[in-house]
Amino acid sequence: MAMVLLIAIACSSPTPSSQPSTPYTAATQAAPALTDVWSYLLQRTPYPFTTPLPPPVASVLDGTYAKFDLVEATPIPCRRCPDYFPYHGTWKLSLDNGIFRILHQDTGWRSYASFTVSGDRILFFNDGNCPDSVGVYTWKLEKGALILTVIEDDCAIGLRARNLTSQPWPACQPPNREAAITGHWPEPPGCQ
Repeated sequence: MAMVLLIAIACSSPTPSSQPSTPYTAATQAAPALTDVWSYLLQRTPYPFTTPLPPPVASVLDGTYAKFDLVEATPIPCRRCPDYFPYHGTWKLSLDNGIFRILHQDTGWRSYASFTVSGDRILFFNDGNCPDSVGVYTWKLEKGALILTVIEDDCAIGLRARNLTSQPWPACQPPNREAAITGHWPEPPGCQ
């Protein structure tokens, strides 16, 4: 009885938001309701698995992006589906002060990691799904969308690279001030 009580107390203590999260595992990631997943994800901070967390400095890419993946595939029931599998539906991506967050809105699958930008290169690391992997990509912003091209990334047997590069990520930020005020711009699905 005392051991159960100690476990319950240990599991209920929150992680301070100013500290890195504990390593990503199913046990440490309580599943919030699907409607709250994005808010929950925005509160998470990567754990420095192999690389120290980058300083929380804004980059030229900071913002939210969303895409609708048109890949039609028969859903396969699984207890532990492959990470970063490019499921059909809406994907949301956030780059914010060195933290990368991604969510498949239909299933609630999510991940977060660290990122740094240098010139036309972006690196992803400290991802709980592949803590020893560093993904190296080139990036460009074109017609209001982020386009990533993989140089090297073995995370999730290459599925992270396939997912991130399969199509452009339209920005959720309006293209200019007038569009922001009037709302006259083609907001990508999933940005709401």
